[in-house]
Amino acid sequence: MYSSLRNSIERFISLSDDDWNLLVPHLEIRKLKKHELLAEIGKASNDVGFVLEGMLRHYYLKDGEEKTTYFYFENHFVTSYISCITKQPSQLSIEALSDCVLIVFPYTIFQDLFEKSMTWQKFGRLIAEYIAIGLEERMVGLLMLSPEERYLELIKGNKIKIIERVPQHYIANYLGITPVSMSRIRNRVAKK
Repeated sequence: MYSSLRNSIERFISLSDDDWNLLVPHLEIRKLKKHELLAEIGKASNDVGFVLEGMLRHYYLKDGEEKTTYFYFENHFVTSYISCITKQPSQLSIEALSDCVLIVFPYTIFQDLFEKSMTWQKFGRLIAEYIAIGLEERMVGLLMLSPEERYLELIKGNKIKIIERVPQHYIANYLGITPVSMSRIRNRVAKK
């Protein structure tokens, strides 16, 4: 049941059975219904999730308006990372966009593993670097690309899942445009 989590961790590091067994007792399966939250704005978060089934998004609120910044699918880690690290209330919410099944464990256990094992410490560093790369790519896209260029980035490469699976109004929100603008961009791109 936990093999997909171990396989994803092993994309970053080689994991001995002993190291793996330090984490296993802390793993639990959690099911979320569509629109249920894994993390909530204003509440401290300590959960690290790994998506087995379904999709989620994370978003911020600005003047009562949701700002979607990321989507998660199967075999992705999902967490309110800054809240976990700082133990401060989360600035974002993570919402299930479909019924979901996740493997969940406490971030505090992860921190303990960093102290117990150089292997886990290396994983922590590599996953932090992976997150930093994703954040910078997202920031560059928002600051440097037009909405049409951001849309074109979605329809190629590994982000095509967003177009295939996520409702259009969330995609428009993610791109920072209205659904009407999104429709115009899709029509222009289809004609090219």
